[in-house]
Amino acid sequence: MEKAIELAQLLLEGNQDDSWALIEQECKGSKESLYIFEKIITPAMRQIGHMWETNKITVADEHLATSTCDFLLARYNWEKRRTLQISPNGRRAMFLCVENEQHYLGLKMASQLFNEYGWETKFHGPNLPLEYVVKAAQEWKANVICLSFSILYHAEHLSPYIQALEKLPNQPVVIVGGRLLDQYEFHRYGSDRTIFHKNMDDVKNWLGHQHGVKMNVGS
Repeated sequence: MEKAIELAQLLLEGNQDDSWALIEQECKGSKESLYIFEKIITPAMRQIGHMWETNKITVADEHLATSTCDFLLARYNWEKRRTLQISPNGRRAMFLCVENEQHYLGLKMASQLFNEYGWETKFHGPNLPLEYVVKAAQEWKANVICLSFSILYHAEHLSPYIQALEKLPNQPVVIVGGRLLDQYEFHRYGSDRTIFHKNMDDVKNWLGHQHGVKMNVGS
């Protein structure tokens, strides 16, 4: 937790260089991505979120921290792609936040775990209306579509998204993630096919199970 607290302060300062140096040092200590994401970056951002909710920082501070963290994740992903020998597995995954949802950093970390398992990914980011999701999914024929939300009332978007996407001709797997899944039950918004992930451990466990398992990759 000490590293997470240190990172939170660096992110609030917008200190890209020292933020990266902290993560790079952990990588040199043989820490894998799951540890970096779950034990350092996620707790740091949650602390920043709590500080904003309790009026200890301004919205400007929170936005600066978010943009600095976004830079950090982009650099981490680039470094992983440069140093890891990743064999493509022929599978595709799309990542997006439901309409009006602006929090995307957890989703971005999930997409990077998929990359490390050889998946081809497209990260569509925050606030993507359903009509554009369907069009993009039809054109790209993704095997997996990952949806994220972190505000409770945005859960109302889940059912229409899941229903529309699971009905696509190539029958993609729909995965729903977000910090609220650890606090509330959302299975009623999905189907028997829908997968719900509470954290990065769930993501990695699922990826590990799929590794070497043949999926419907479409054409």
